[in-house]
Amino acid sequence: MIIQFYLRFYTTVGQELLISGLPNEQAPIRMNWFNNQYWFAQIDLDPSLIENFTYYYQLQDIDGKITSEWGRDRQLQSDLTGFDEIQVVDTWNHAGFYENAFYTAPFQDTLLQHTGKKKSKLPKHFSHIFRVKAPLLKKNEVVCLSGAGTTLGEWSTEKPILLQAEGTWWTIAMELPKEGFPLQYKYGIYNTKNKSFVQFESGENRQLFGDAGQHLTIVQDGFLQVPSTGWKGAGVAIPVFSLRTKNSWGIGEFTDLKELVDWAASVDMKLIQLLPINDTTATHSWIDSYPYAAISAFALHPIFINLEVVAGKKSASLLKPYKEQQKFLNELPVVDYEAVLKLKLELLLQLFEIQKENWLQDKDYQEFFNRNEDWLVPFAAFCYLRDENGSSDFTRWSSHGQYDAAAIAKLVATDSDAYSKIAFHYYLQFQLHTQLKAATEYAHKNGIIVKGDIPIGIYRYSCDAWVAPELYNMDQQAGAPPDDFAIKGQNWGFPTYNWQQMQKDGFGWWKRRFAQMSDYFDAFRIDHILGFFRIWSIPYQATEGIMGRFVPAIGVHKKEFQERGIWFDHIRYSRPYITENEVDRRFGELSGFVKDSFLEPTGYGQYFFKPEFDTQRKIENWFVEAGVRDNNNWLRQGLYDLHSNVILFEEEGSNGNYYHFRFGMDQTSSFQSLEWDTQQKLKDLYINYFFRRQDAFWQEEAMHKLPALKASTNMLICGEDLGMVPDCVPDVMNQLGILSLEIQRMPKDPTKEFFHPNDAPYLSVVTPSTHDMSTIRGWWEEDRAKTQRFFNNELGQWGEAPVFCEAWINKQIIIQHLHSPAMWSIFQLQDLLGGDEQLRRADPADERINVPANPKHYWRYRMHLTLEQLQKEKTFNQDLKDYIKASGRA
Repeated sequence: MIIQFYLRFYTTVGQELLISGLPNEQAPIRMNWFNNQYWFAQIDLDPSLIENFTYYYQLQDIDGKITSEWGRDRQLQSDLTGFDEIQVVDTWNHAGFYENAFYTAPFQDTLLQHTGKKKSKLPKHFSHIFRVKAPLLKKNEVVCLSGAGTTLGEWSTEKPILLQAEGTWWTIAMELPKEGFPLQYKYGIYNTKNKSFVQFESGENRQLFGDAGQHLTIVQDGFLQVPSTGWKGAGVAIPVFSLRTKNSWGIGEFTDLKELVDWAASVDMKLIQLLPINDTTATHSWIDSYPYAAISAFALHPIFINLEVVAGKKSASLLKPYKEQQKFLNELPVVDYEAVLKLKLELLLQLFEIQKENWLQDKDYQEFFNRNEDWLVPFAAFCYLRDENGSSDFTRWSSHGQYDAAAIAKLVATDSDAYSKIAFHYYLQFQLHTQLKAATEYAHKNGIIVKGDIPIGIYRYSCDAWVAPELYNMDQQAGAPPDDFAIKGQNWGFPTYNWQQMQKDGFGWWKRRFAQMSDYFDAFRIDHILGFFRIWSIPYQATEGIMGRFVPAIGVHKKEFQERGIWFDHIRYSRPYITENEVDRRFGELSGFVKDSFLEPTGYGQYFFKPEFDTQRKIENWFVEAGVRDNNNWLRQGLYDLHSNVILFEEEGSNGNYYHFRFGMDQTSSFQSLEWDTQQKLKDLYINYFFRRQDAFWQEEAMHKLPALKASTNMLICGEDLGMVPDCVPDVMNQLGILSLEIQRMPKDPTKEFFHPNDAPYLSVVTPSTHDMSTIRGWWEEDRAKTQRFFNNELGQWGEAPVFCEAWINKQIIIQHLHSPAMWSIFQLQDLLGGDEQLRRADPADERINVPANPKHYWRYRMHLTLEQLQKEKTFNQDLKDYIKASGRA
């Protein structure tokens, strides 16, 4: 059997096209340029292989970079063996086409109606098969075909040719006469209930050249050319730990999601967004409340388990003595993380001892274990060793500090003394899996999808770092540069990813992570997607985010300073600039103590740090070990500030040849002490470094990672693209069809003070606030002048703005976001409640979930009313439902 491929694609000089993904792992086939419209390739195929013949196209640039088209649904039918020759005419499927979003899991499995997936029966005689995609048809609508010639109906709209739904395609097989070519035609939409033609697709007529000979021609025409931005949905965002039901144990649980689903469905919402739900138990203290510091990228957090479900009827009596304690914890205004976790683990251990004999033989458990063994066994061993050593810091363990698979296999063996304690963690993860799976399946049955959150980093002392430290740069810390919310930058403490190492196995760790997430989630938010372009990397010996730089980045060669007429002194620019006046100004009466204890003079009224204090980390350790009382960290912060008083950071391993600018160098006294001419020349180079030279390089970095990762999952991907956004980021996200995040108070256009939801791109999520910032009401009170401008310019109101965010203002902001053209409008529950004077909290400060500037923030926000109470608020719920319906998001 001969198969000829014709791909509609316009290339530039040096580009080539490939056919990939062929059966039996066959190498990609290079295509040949046919004319300005088409590329061509021909293969001889054993007819017995046609049943599993799938393929996709790739574009290879002149530099060797390969870009794959989106989708893996090109497949030849098995009942075409009667043809000796098949011509396939294809259209490239660009990943950034809006329509591709509707073929992701949430839309295909939950949100969109499907008219049929069965394979249509082929007629006895046919010469052509036409196939096209149309994801957004309404009920009773089908794709139709009409065109020139009697066979295509002479453009008839009364009796057009109706296509049949088959998988993700609409298809029709028909016999076309030779004399009808070249063929002009269009697809349209037909309502089968009313028996009426709805519309033709837009654009010029489609054309097909060729003839109807002995061969078969399959025309795969891409997407129906009708507006594809009409679908819009609304959602609610809330962490699991913040949920409250009348039967909770002091914290939200996976089973509480069912109550949240009932409420969301009742107001016509279509999405629930959660924060990370992975296990963060590193210290068994409230510090572990930080949901982005998971000890495993795969394991779920036992604090979210529902004890009654685990106990069942047989063991329910075990929980009765703890009902008063449950009631006390559940009535607290916030989460008591330590008390809840301690109580749950104690009871879960008792339940495990009762149930373990029968549970180990459970078929569902055995299936779960076999599917997840690769991460579950090391994780259980890690938890056992953490508890035995009283720390998750595996570098301090008495044994097994370095992961050894053979040694761990002995430790987890069923005849090991440690087996029962290790199996307890198998038990917990199975129970969590079962409860979360039940909750998300319940959501799907009610037309609700669930969106998860993938943190950008892993905890330094996590199971992932223990098992495969080579995948991470353990001598670095991820964070964010300084901004208005954190003037010293952010240091998240996570090791950065070793992307080169991860790429060696095709990003296997990421693909396993996505696969496991897809067990529960339909969509996910990539926390800090900018980290796939470049990450803010801070040496481990520093403690503040301001001591970091973007990695990777193109450094400034020392010759560039000379070429720009800048006097270059390595020590002056890249070591802390500490002068007598600077020390006296910062420390006042303690300046003598600081000079004697921490500094050593270099002459001419200048100082260096003593070797034992020459990093911020050494200073931090000294304060801890010496037990020095330091009111409000005043002395420590002063010493940190001396360390960050630099202009450049030397690139490690460059032998003093390459340097990187410290962010905000013009705010340092080191910079301000330079003569004016040198300042101006350094500023020019600084702007070049941050805003010009890196963009193409960072785009290339992202395109090495994101396409492969996106292709590994069918979940809908949303990127958190906030902060200092390189110019290349929107283009990459558009190319890949990744949804952006748009926040009204954080415009990406530097010329604007606010972003208007009406200006959002379709492939985006709009929201008035996130967990990392104050709610609408809290923000309203932060800056009176800014609030006034927002009131007049963004809300279009006259006069003086109210001092406090009155309910009608909050409501108007919600409605403004609902009417955005963005695909999704998602709101924190606190913001929704803020539109009701009776339901919202008295103090907006109590609504906030996280303060990014505080690395030791206690994540403990909890709803102040139960979900059962919320469901009974008929007026509030009906109003919200009406707003959603009026915005076209119902």
